[in-house]
Amino acid sequence: MELSTCVECGRSFGSKNGEKLCKRCSEKKVDDDFKKVRDYLYDHPGADIKVVSEETGVEEAIILKLLRQDRLEVVDEATSIIKCRSCGKPIKSGKLCENCKKLELAKSLQSMGEDIQKSIQESQNKKVAYFRDK
Repeated sequence: MELSTCVECGRSFGSKNGEKLCKRCSEKKVDDDFKKVRDYLYDHPGADIKVVSEETGVEEAIILKLLRQDRLEVVDEATSIIKCRSCGKPIKSGKLCENCKKLELAKSLQSMGEDIQKSIQESQNKKVAYFRDK
C-alpha cells in the first residue's frame, strides 16, 4: 500500500492499486454515475449497456458493478448480460438467481440450526456433568 493524494479533494489516502481517488470521492463518483445511468434509463428503458455507456459517459464496468450491487436491473432477464454466480442462469441484477438465493438461505438456516442444536446439547451435557459431580 502506498500513500497517494486524491486528485479530486487533495486528501492523502492509502492506495492499493494506484487509485487516483480517495474512498469518499470514489463513492461520490459512483453515486453520480448511478444517477446519470438511472436518469438515462428512465427516459430510455431497455437501452443496451453500450448505448447507455456512450450516452452517459459512464464506463460499462461501472454499469455492470451497479447491476451486481442491485442498484440497477435489466428489463428482460432473457437478454441479461449478467449471470448467476452459482448456476450461470441469466439474472436481472445482483449476484444470484432467485433459486440460488433460496438455496443459500436454506443452507444458512440449516447451518444456524445445527449450531443452535450443538450449543443446546453442550449446555445440557454441562448440566448433567455438574449434577453427577455433586
